Amino acid sequence: MGISATDISQRIVEAVLAQRLAPGARLGEQQLAMLFDCSRTIVREALTRLAARGIVTVSARRGWYLIAPTPDDVREAFEARRVIELGLIRGQRRLDEGAIARLNQHLQQEQAALQGDDVGTRSFLLGDFHVCLAECLGNGLLADTLRDFTARTTLIAMRYQSSHDAVRSCEDHVAIVAALAAGDSARAEALMAEHLSSVQAALHLTTDDDDPLQPLRDALAPLPMSATLDPANPAEPAYLGALL
Repeated sequence: MGISATDISQRIVEAVLAQRLAPGARLGEQQLAMLFDCSRTIVREALTRLAARGIVTVSARRGWYLIAPTPDDVREAFEARRVIELGLIRGQRRLDEGAIARLNQHLQQEQAALQGDDVGTRSFLLGDFHVCLAECLGNGLLADTLRDFTARTTLIAMRYQSSHDAVRSCEDHVAIVAALAAGDSARAEALMAEHLSSVQAALHLTTDDDDPLQPLRDALAPLPMSATLDPANPAEPAYLGALL
């Protein structure tokens, strides 16, 4: 049986979560059709689904691209995640042993990935924790929605050069699961709120796209006087001697 549009869209989302595709990356129909050995019609269906989910965008002249999130997109994505994730946890009764075991297994995978050098696997697991948590809390529909928002958050982190530490993310996840295992949903909710806020605060919400003159502005900024003047002859720039 050949590959389906669902398979292709899932592979693209997984690649985003693993930080293997960058914000604004072009997704050519022909290249994807060759890669997956399928028709362009199937590829177009997959990309259309991802566009409806807010992960890719299309231009009549330029084709399909992963989104390049704006600061407004950042705000909306984190607001949506807070509504979903805090709402899922709020008032939750103690999780059953099976759910806790699954979450702890995921945490062990995260911790193992932190010891290795596979950044893609680490990134995927840290993002997928939130999807796994939603599933364990009993809402598969919101888990699917969270997968899309987590993918968008990953693109946001890449574009805005997040400084949030992976080890801290894992520690946050461990604390959230511990609170849920203890039946303390209020603490788990507070910890999740703090976690999402710290992830958002670690973003540097400026890019060259926000100021198209920034690269030229940086290059043509005046040099410090100490770097341009020859100490032996303050009136003569030091680099002239090197050129002559």
